[in-house]
Amino acid sequence: MGNNRDPLLHKREEEKYESFEDCPGCKVDLLKRSDSSLPVKAVFYISIVTLCAALPISSLFPFLYFMVRDFHIADREEDISYYAGFVGSSLMLGRALTSILWGVIADRYGRKPVVIIGTITVVIFNALFGLSTNFWMAIILRFLMGSLCGIIGTMRAYASEICRKEYHALGISAVSTSWGIGLVIGPVIGGYLAQPAEKYPGVFSKDSLFGRFPYLLPCLMISLLALVATVVSFWLPETLHKHNNTNKDQSDLYDVAEGTTNGLNLSESMKHSERRIPNSHKSLLKNWPLVSAIIVYCVFQLHDIAYLEIFSLWAVSPRTLGGLSFTTTDVGQVLAITGVGLLLFQLFAYPLVERIVGPVMISRVGAVLSIPLLASYPCIALLSGFCLSIALNCASMLKNVLSVSITTGLLIMQNRAVAQEQRGAANGLSMCSMSFFKTIGPAAGGSLLSWAQRRQDADILPGDQLVFFVLNVIELLGLLLTFRPFLQEPEDNIPKSKNDSADQSENGIQETLSLTELP
Repeated sequence: MGNNRDPLLHKREEEKYESFEDCPGCKVDLLKRSDSSLPVKAVFYISIVTLCAALPISSLFPFLYFMVRDFHIADREEDISYYAGFVGSSLMLGRALTSILWGVIADRYGRKPVVIIGTITVVIFNALFGLSTNFWMAIILRFLMGSLCGIIGTMRAYASEICRKEYHALGISAVSTSWGIGLVIGPVIGGYLAQPAEKYPGVFSKDSLFGRFPYLLPCLMISLLALVATVVSFWLPETLHKHNNTNKDQSDLYDVAEGTTNGLNLSESMKHSERRIPNSHKSLLKNWPLVSAIIVYCVFQLHDIAYLEIFSLWAVSPRTLGGLSFTTTDVGQVLAITGVGLLLFQLFAYPLVERIVGPVMISRVGAVLSIPLLASYPCIALLSGFCLSIALNCASMLKNVLSVSITTGLLIMQNRAVAQEQRGAANGLSMCSMSFFKTIGPAAGGSLLSWAQRRQDADILPGDQLVFFVLNVIELLGLLLTFRPFLQEPEDNIPKSKNDSADQSENGIQETLSLTELP
């Protein structure tokens, strides 16, 4: 079919590429147009950078209980979870206040500068957090780290821009998978490396730096990984279009003019384009497919962060309070096994399932299966020994697989609802909204667990039964919101990429060409 292609159209396309040869976004589009394979190197870099942003969030879960205990701010043991929740929330609060700003910066100056600043922030402030000597120092450092790191929203936009349309699910899945793996590996690092003078006295003495600051080693390890991610981020190709004298609207008009080949006249092309382009210019808050997907996403993220906080605190709590009496190492081991299963599912199973049933159905199925799974946790707590280990590992693995599947499906919908020039801001809006919910999650989860542990003898939902019941209520709410009329799937009315337009023109399909890459 390539030999039947209109020579004039081909010539005009080549001239257009030459006219924007200094634009990094056009270079990426040209590369995608000429190479139909998966950009493995770029996906790998995306995974490394996303992992760097996820590790600081979760690494403190295994040792947070003991860290707050060492601050001596709680009067009773039951109150430790209450104060721990605020430390977990402080990073999310900082991220909520600045995510939109970082999204706007990414749309104006590029994805790459935001990523580099974010990785450097993790290097500095995560290491300083390990040196915290009191409750307020820990909260302030976590808040600053959240405020100055705008990686996640930017990487979501980047993942859908660096990949061709057929690989969008895999690109966004790489972000979700790395995020999920980070939320699992983080506790492994925190669990095994916290309090090294107590666990490995032959290597670390109590008078050494890591003896005096028992939580510095895991934080320092993550900062070193973030340093590697900083170096990696310099190799990321910029995907933002930067045209000195021609704005996005003008380039779209040129594309419409080229669409007159194959018998489509200019006026009809202009009308057709006007129907396809509006989403790229209207207010994000008026884009209901985007807004509805963000709201549902926020509800599920509230559930997920509360679950992560509760799971770690519940696991290390004493049996007398309904917990499992696990050590930080035990928690890390459970989450390490969870991470392996999550990685295998997301890499090999999720893209196939997404193509078959679609992102919305995946989110619904994940929510439906999560409800009975969470209801089984109080029963799992009654087990011991090998049975407890098997049941808890299987439940944790399945729960995280379902959570990441829900998240990935909703992220795909969000990126399909906007054009590239708004994608950074859209993901910033998503991150801001989600971070506010995640600010509530750890604090509310810690407070809920603390309250539940004081009512072990209650007649209705005693102890940990209350905790997992509340988590299921939130999960059920998210499930209900995935149906119409609330959740509206994005229509296919956004300008397609040059990749897709070129392929379609070869097959005689009359499509409006555009510089914008969208799913």
